[in-house]
Amino acid sequence: MMDREQWNTRYAGSGLVWTAEANRFLIAEVAGLDPGRALDLACGEGRNAVWLAEWGWTVSAVDFSDVGLAKASQLAAERGVSVEWIDADLLEFVPRPGAFDLVAVLYLHLPAGERREVLARAAAAVAPGGRVLVVGHDTTNLTDGCGGPQDPAILFTPGEVAGELPGLRIDRAERVRRPVASADGDANAIDALVRATREAGG
Repeated sequence: MMDREQWNTRYAGSGLVWTAEANRFLIAEVAGLDPGRALDLACGEGRNAVWLAEWGWTVSAVDFSDVGLAKASQLAAERGVSVEWIDADLLEFVPRPGAFDLVAVLYLHLPAGERREVLARAAAAVAPGGRVLVVGHDTTNLTDGCGGPQDPAILFTPGEVAGELPGLRIDRAERVRRPVASADGDANAIDALVRATREAGG
C-alpha cells in the first residue's frame, strides 16, 4: 500500500501509468445499463470515470492523489466530457447515502480493516436498484497469477468482499482471469470480482 505522496510520485510522469482505456470488467458489467449517477472510488488517472461519462453517466470520482486527478481532468477535457473530481482520502471520505446508481471500487488495496470501512460506505452509497462493482487482485494472484501487489495483507478474495457489502444482494462473486503482458510473454493475472445490488425496495 502506498501513501498519497508515493502515488503522486508514481503519477508524476507525463504519460499515463495505466492505459487510457477503461477496465475490461467495468465495461462488461456496465454494458446495457441505463446511465445514471456513478461514483468511482480510487479513480487514479480517471480512465474509468471518463469512460462512464462518455457513455452518459453523471460521474463523481474520488482519489487522494492531486497529481492523478490533474491527469484525470486533462483526460476528461481531451475526451470532451465532464466529471466531478474529488480530492479526498477514502479512509475519511463519506459519500452521500443512497445517491448513486453505480459505485465502482477498482483495484483499491487496503488492509482488511480499512477495506471493510470503505466498502461499507460504498455499499451505503448505492441507491435502490443500483449496484456496486468491486474488482481487485485476488489473494491467489500471488502464487498462481502475475503482477499486482505482493503484500498478502492487502489482497482479498471474492468471498471476503461479498461479506463486506452490508444490505446488498450479491449477484456475482468469483475469481476472474485478466490477460497481461509479462517478460515471459502473455500471462494471466487473477482478480476477485464482486457485483452486488440494492433491492429496488431497499
